[in-house]
Amino acid sequence: MVRDRRERFISLAEARTDKALNAIRLIGNLSNRSNYEYEEAEVNKIVRALESEVRAVKARFADASAGRERTFRLKG
Repeated sequence: MVRDRRERFISLAEARTDKALNAIRLIGNLSNRSNYEYEEAEVNKIVRALESEVRAVKARFADASAGRERTFRLKG
């Protein structure tokens, strides 16, 4: 039973981390000014949102009972 939970954690952690890293790389692709137009304030908002969510993940692992879900919006 304990081994199954451990194996499930490893499997999901690897898959979800790979997916998150890929999504972050895709966000990085938005930096190509020949394809996109953006303002520095928008970039800062994106980076702050990512950093905030990483802090939240750290907090959840430090205190498994802490947690929140949010949806990122560039405007609003």
